[in-house]
Amino acid sequence: MMLDLLPPVTLALAIAITFFAGFVKGAVGFAMPLIMISGLSMVMDPLLALAGLLIPTAASNLLQVLRAGRAEAWDALRGFWRFIAAVCVMVFVSAQIVTAIPAQGMYLFIGVPVLTMSLLLLSGWQIRIADAYRLPADLGIGSLAGLIGGISGVWGPPTVLYLLALDTPRARMMAVQGVVFGLGGLMLLAGHLNSGVLNAQTFPFSLLLMAPAALGMWVGFRMGDRLDPARFRRWTLVVLVVAGANLIRRGIMG
Repeated sequence: MMLDLLPPVTLALAIAITFFAGFVKGAVGFAMPLIMISGLSMVMDPLLALAGLLIPTAASNLLQVLRAGRAEAWDALRGFWRFIAAVCVMVFVSAQIVTAIPAQGMYLFIGVPVLTMSLLLLSGWQIRIADAYRLPADLGIGSLAGLIGGISGVWGPPTVLYLLALDTPRARMMAVQGVVFGLGGLMLLAGHLNSGVLNAQTFPFSLLLMAPAALGMWVGFRMGDRLDPARFRRWTLVVLVVAGANLIRRGIMG
């Protein structure tokens, strides 16, 4: 069935890209879906790329929730429930329109957020949001993150930028990210089961990619202490800038 979907060389590239995405997730704790959607979309149809990341992303995000701890996760849920609810609702809703977007439109919809958010994270740019604006910011930024996430599978960078804008302490930030990524991943999975992106043909492909993702995360966990996380994170973002620019090129030029 895998060879019906993809030729052997493309399947091997998909496994290698997923391993690298898992390695980055294990080493520095972010960017797994960002790397998968940008990398896989360069070698296959973007809808198949989106289907491929669904199960590995959901599984890795649930692991992140468990690692955060029950008390920390519950505290994060209580403090950010409006933002989390907005992300989850919009992830599910926007997932339903994916199949109506043409391939070139998908390349642009994936490439523009990947390039923009990678450049923002790379530059260190951030704003400050006062507590008085928390309600509209929770709902507005959460909805925007969910809209992007349902279509591209990526809502991590907007979440990180928002938490930085609130000057969230690191420990609480990691707990909030775990809950947002975990619940959002489940909603993304449910949304694309309903949209038909994840179906009897694409489910085995996504399930297959769990193995290289898990192996990559394990290697990343083991090697994370030996790496300079700031430098590794920076070079990862540089790679994503190039990948995002190439996806935009494909969306414009075909």
